[in-house]
Amino acid sequence: MKLHIRLLCAAMGLGSLAVAQADTLAKVRDSGRITLAYRESSVPFSYLENGKPIGMTVEISQAVAEAVKKALNKPDLKVMWQAVTSQNRIPLLANGTIDLECGSTTNNTVRAKEVGFAINHFYTGTRLLVKKSSGIRDYADLKGKTVAITTGTTNLQVLRKANAEQNWGLNIVMAKDHADGFLLVENDRAAAFGMDDILLYGLIANAKNPQDFQVVAQPLQVEPYACMLRKDDPQFKQLVDGVIGDMMKSGAFARLYDKWFMQPIPPKGAALGLAMSEQLQRNLQELSDKPAF
Repeated sequence: MKLHIRLLCAAMGLGSLAVAQADTLAKVRDSGRITLAYRESSVPFSYLENGKPIGMTVEISQAVAEAVKKALNKPDLKVMWQAVTSQNRIPLLANGTIDLECGSTTNNTVRAKEVGFAINHFYTGTRLLVKKSSGIRDYADLKGKTVAITTGTTNLQVLRKANAEQNWGLNIVMAKDHADGFLLVENDRAAAFGMDDILLYGLIANAKNPQDFQVVAQPLQVEPYACMLRKDDPQFKQLVDGVIGDMMKSGAFARLYDKWFMQPIPPKGAALGLAMSEQLQRNLQELSDKPAF
């Protein structure tokens, strides 16, 4: 099918750009549905509450879906939801199972070889979730101990590199998702869970005994989150960037941030109390999609 479209575009003198522009929006138009991805435990971005996806980036995804309905003049467009993990989110996007993933995905140059990214909507860094009683305050305190990392994340690459350079001698174990990584620490099967700090704060806020845990150590590096879409699809990227950019310029994004970061959120009514970083405040003006590395 793509070959046929490519030959048709070539005959019309439209080149490769038209092929890319025919992708997501044409797929959605022809199928009558758009499939949005969600994460099950990426608090406060995308997570489940009573079996339903909620969170800041879930609301961004919903706004994109509404924009697609208007762009295609399809008010009855079906909006489908698909759970993804750190491991399968890129393959499911590439093979067409999902059309957009807005969650806690780092925008970096390695991933940009396979997928596209919208405007960055958050900035974070790899830190450690530990029990307060552990005495662990920094990476050096973990020498020879077990650290959990979620499979398929950039945190794994960052921590492995630092471990080799600093000779910490960490025993790194794979967690299937963020909730599993937290359980490994909670059940004393790991001394720490290394992950983006905001996700760690979210896990603690919703823990049975949040007072038992804390986030420690300085970030190993700062990374941006961005919504992920198929590569070389400028028309759909323009639409997604337009939605996010308009939210940032109008103040809607700041209100959304306040709702999910500063106010009480489900399921326990706990507030993360994490003020917007300088990097994110700056990006409300710059609207950058610059990758981490």
